[in-house]
Amino acid sequence: MKSPYILHFREVGIKDVARVGGKNASLGEMIQHLVPQGVRVPDGFVVTADAYREFLSKTNLGAFIRTALKGVDTGNLKDLARRAASIRTAIKKMPFPAAIEASIRTAYREFSARYGSTALTAGGRNTDVAVRSSATAEDLPGASFAGEHDTFLNIRGEDAVIVAVRAAMASLFTDRAISYRVDRGFDHLKVALSVGVQKMVRSDLHGSGVMFTVDTESGFKDLIIVNGAWGLGEMIVQGEVTPDEFLVYKGMLGRAKDPIISKSLGVKREKMVYAEGTGIKKTKVIPTSALERGSFVLTDCEVLTLAEWGVKIEEHYTKLHGKWTPMDTEWAKDGRTGELYIVQARPETVQAGRDFSKVTEYVLEGIGLPAGKAGKPLVKGASVGSKVVVGPVRIIRDVKDIGNFKKGEVLVTTMTDPDWEPIMKIATAIVTDKGGRTSHAAIVSRELGIACIVGTENATKVLRTGQLVTVDTTGSEGLVFDGKLKFSVREHDIRKLPKPKTKIMVNIATPDAAFEKSFLPAEGVGLAREEFIIAGEIGIHPNALIAYQNKKLTDRKLKTAIETRMVGWKDAEQFYVDKLAYGIAKIGAAFYPREVIVRFSDFKTNEYRTLLGGELFEPKEENPMLGWRGASRYYHPAFAAAFALECRAMKKVRDDMGLVNVTPMIPFCRTVEEGKKVCAVMAKHGLDRRKDKRLKVYMMCEIPSNVVLADEFLDVFDGMSIGSNDLTQLTVGIDRDGSNLVRGIADERDESVKQLIAQVIAVCRRRKKYIGICGQGPSDYPDFAEFLVEAGIESMSLNPDTVVQTVLLVAKKERERGKKK
Repeated sequence: MKSPYILHFREVGIKDVARVGGKNASLGEMIQHLVPQGVRVPDGFVVTADAYREFLSKTNLGAFIRTALKGVDTGNLKDLARRAASIRTAIKKMPFPAAIEASIRTAYREFSARYGSTALTAGGRNTDVAVRSSATAEDLPGASFAGEHDTFLNIRGEDAVIVAVRAAMASLFTDRAISYRVDRGFDHLKVALSVGVQKMVRSDLHGSGVMFTVDTESGFKDLIIVNGAWGLGEMIVQGEVTPDEFLVYKGMLGRAKDPIISKSLGVKREKMVYAEGTGIKKTKVIPTSALERGSFVLTDCEVLTLAEWGVKIEEHYTKLHGKWTPMDTEWAKDGRTGELYIVQARPETVQAGRDFSKVTEYVLEGIGLPAGKAGKPLVKGASVGSKVVVGPVRIIRDVKDIGNFKKGEVLVTTMTDPDWEPIMKIATAIVTDKGGRTSHAAIVSRELGIACIVGTENATKVLRTGQLVTVDTTGSEGLVFDGKLKFSVREHDIRKLPKPKTKIMVNIATPDAAFEKSFLPAEGVGLAREEFIIAGEIGIHPNALIAYQNKKLTDRKLKTAIETRMVGWKDAEQFYVDKLAYGIAKIGAAFYPREVIVRFSDFKTNEYRTLLGGELFEPKEENPMLGWRGASRYYHPAFAAAFALECRAMKKVRDDMGLVNVTPMIPFCRTVEEGKKVCAVMAKHGLDRRKDKRLKVYMMCEIPSNVVLADEFLDVFDGMSIGSNDLTQLTVGIDRDGSNLVRGIADERDESVKQLIAQVIAVCRRRKKYIGICGQGPSDYPDFAEFLVEAGIESMSLNPDTVVQTVLLVAKKERERGKKK
């Protein structure tokens, strides 16, 4: 006779949430429907919610729990802890009714007999299992109990399984779980707990991690994020390590040769592995080796396999729920077999419910700058959420001290786990030393809508309790500033905005901001500067990397510094190509298929000298603004090899990643002959318009010679983008990096500059070639934007914070022009 207390994963699906909980129902759903599609999921069985309810009713634990929680105040942390502890102790000490215990023992015995020594791991009759809680209201869209209840790993033997199952049930009454249910209006006794007993994947011998099928910060739908670290996956969730991170562009999966658009090596100093001993705690944390710290957990091929599985899982659940359902999954790689597995999957609950028609901007008052440009930050880390908040710091290093925390403070700590949640929900912001974007602090903050910065390494050392700070998470890099910065919040409904005939595009500085900015009402990116990627992601002069690769560097200190920066890569030149390509690709993917115009490097010599090794390769110039910059570098023998790396990166983005919407642009091209030389160099390195008919090459129009000889330049290039900053300084003779004594004499609104701009617009229009503007002018001066509309500009590329207001301005101007005609 079949036991009512046990079900096998293969017997359950989403329809069975009430009996087996969300986690177990999802595992069963995948085993039934996705394993046949090639997705690997470890098998197991479920101790049902019926068993839990009967356990509580037949032992009178239910009545005890109701009495213990009567009138509970989750704000009184000491009283909450006392009540919760008494319930957990009672559950752990109470024997199961005989029928329930016998069913669990029989199920485990039969499950162990299936494995022996030939499956995931050797284990004989006592195979190793993970014992995971699964609440009946868990993992449903709109509610996430992720991390609220306990998991026990490497459990062997019938007795240990019984103890672990009971402990998992007791975890329904941790402080944080009780607090969570109270906050969300769940009745404590109507939320039951089933327990999954799942075959362990020997990820302690390799690695594991988390995969999201959506960008967890921006909500960008076409991104898959794969995080990974060595050993068992608890270290990532607990925030003990900063994991490796891989970004895969969904739109090119199965279409492009390499849709991995970013790879970053994590800080993986420790790992969790199996441990010997008695009881149910059979794991330990040990240091990783130097080789592990310097290596990625996954190969590119494995990342793509997981991404393909992620898409299949998302597609299945989207169909199941009848609406877009991004997924939060956990993966593991078995170190003995080398096989990948999905060990959990649940709907992502934050971005799935977001209204993407609303765009919220945080702007510093008075100067109109995006938040984040207000002096040197005290602390930096990975940002979670997108907002600016102000509050006093409270440093808490141990969970036993959380009673000192006050509502509205900025929680600063080493890391968090579920025991911290009673105070996390009343924090203005959370800043941690450790952890990545999939750590506990990040997950909970995201769900609660709290600004959070993780992985700062030094927040608890730099900040001090009582210090008033401004926390800015509007960019990919979270920043903490001293004091209270003034800012305003603007919300726009993009559905109500007009669509002008003039294309409004956006300038993107840092690649990680591109996903969030992709929701702006912009028709593409009019300017993405390689300099931001080179300085921020690479930080090394390309010629220094080439010299290192060719064993021509003699400076030992410099060599060591280069090796430190390129950990994870063996080839120095490939490091440069990959990092540059990843930065470009993030922007290209975020706006695909809209055009993304990427300007090749335009560092001046003084700027290149600030890069690691730069002083060895750059001359000192009296006026770098008019010196060796832009196009003149690309064909010069002293820089041609470095430019070849830029071409390789661009080719990788277009050819390997499939992002053909990316258009390269040449800056500061002084003569027509120079333009021809650069195009020839590009063709030599694979960017050849004769072979790739989709490839276009634009030039910056920023020198008066570009306007005077516009027709001749357009014989070489496919279009122009006006750089109003340089064009202004070279027309009116004002060094834009020079003295304030002359800077106020004229700007791009000077009549001489406007005549040049009107002239080149007319030529490009006549030649039917692209003409846009990507300089600062239209962002700073609304009247200048109006002039551009009058002159017939094809597109304006603006700073992100001025896109909405310029859309309104341009649409109004176009309507007025229409009435005049």
